[in-house]
Amino acid sequence: MTHRHYPAHPLAIFSTLWQYRQLVWQLTKRDVIGRYRGSLLGFLWSFLHPIVMLAVYTFVFSVVFKARWGAGEASSRTEFAVMLFAGLITFNLFSECVNRAPALILSNVSYVKKIVFPLEIMPWVILGAAIFHGFISAGVLIIFFALLHQYVPWTVILLPLVWLPLLLFTMGLSWFLASTGVFVRDIGQVVSILTTVMLFLSPVFYPVAALPEQYRPWLHLNPLTFILEQVRNVVIWGFQPDWPGWALYLVGSLVVATLGFAWFQKTRRGFADVV
Repeated sequence: MTHRHYPAHPLAIFSTLWQYRQLVWQLTKRDVIGRYRGSLLGFLWSFLHPIVMLAVYTFVFSVVFKARWGAGEASSRTEFAVMLFAGLITFNLFSECVNRAPALILSNVSYVKKIVFPLEIMPWVILGAAIFHGFISAGVLIIFFALLHQYVPWTVILLPLVWLPLLLFTMGLSWFLASTGVFVRDIGQVVSILTTVMLFLSPVFYPVAALPEQYRPWLHLNPLTFILEQVRNVVIWGFQPDWPGWALYLVGSLVVATLGFAWFQKTRRGFADVV
């Protein structure tokens, strides 16, 4: 067992996903179904939860705090709701994975004892569940936008492509946190705090232009800022993504994914000794 080789090169990230694609699909389906098992409304919660949260956030920020995204008073509240929802969908896709990652191995101890089980696919499973809910929420957003404006920009089909670098970045963090969470149990609490901080330090509730100019470069250091802006470009404004920036983000995300995957593969030999 200690001499078993776990490939850690970049190509292994995708080769293992392809090799175990059926297993990933089954585990992802079980994860999604298990979340709603026993509930009266079942999958309807996938639609109700983002809608309810959208209503709460919109009321608090546009009614209580009088927040406005644009200048038009008549449409400012609906515009704020659409902008906010687009940001929340993308942020939740990221935060769901990184918040679950630290406890991922600890909550599946039985798999650790099985030498032949590919533990490296577990972060793919939580990502798959997050993507499922993300696309449902995106569908709700598109329907809401279509009802408001009687059209949907064609660039909305680019949303999966815009998300791609974020998904790879999230996978890298998930592999790192899943491994580190085995050895440092407090990491889950730290990650929970940091994701809450990131929520308010990302342009989810406000545009980048709302910040004083001297602070904007700092906001762009946030890895979520670029993707949040591109999501709004393709889903709401009908603009194509910033392709050079997207390509640069993709390269950086591949580096993060490779490092996170390599860390997971190198440290997994110690999982059985700790759990």
